[in-house]
Amino acid sequence: MNAINEDSLPAGTTAYFANMHKWLQRGLFVCLVVLVIEASLSLPGLLIWFGWPTLTVTEVCDELMKVRWSDDNAVCLVPHPLYGANEGEGRTAGPNATTQDEWGIQPRPLYRRIGYRDLVRFRDERLARTTTQEETTNEQL
Repeated sequence: MNAINEDSLPAGTTAYFANMHKWLQRGLFVCLVVLVIEASLSLPGLLIWFGWPTLTVTEVCDELMKVRWSDDNAVCLVPHPLYGANEGEGRTAGPNATTQDEWGIQPRPLYRRIGYRDLVRFRDERLARTTTQEETTNEQL
């Protein structure tokens, strides 16, 4: 058996548990490194999922707000005022003025689920709707 000098061990570690502490420390360092890598890749991964190369970051935020509030006129406040109201508080009749959610003890959101690059499709459909509405109003005049 290896003779471990008690003075070379960290405080609170006995020779009997020195090997376990060494492997626990290695495992914790690995977990922390993996968490840092995961956190640094989360935002870019979500932006790509939502449609980043086609949409800018501000447009992704705007489209998320439009889906969240079920309102085609909702936009993100960029840059957000330092001591301003939260995103939903500045709306005309409260945060649930245009949402189609079921409010109660356990609220259920009824907005559309967002799949891979669905925000691009939602934006294109909304732009097509507004274009056809403008064409019909121009024809009527």
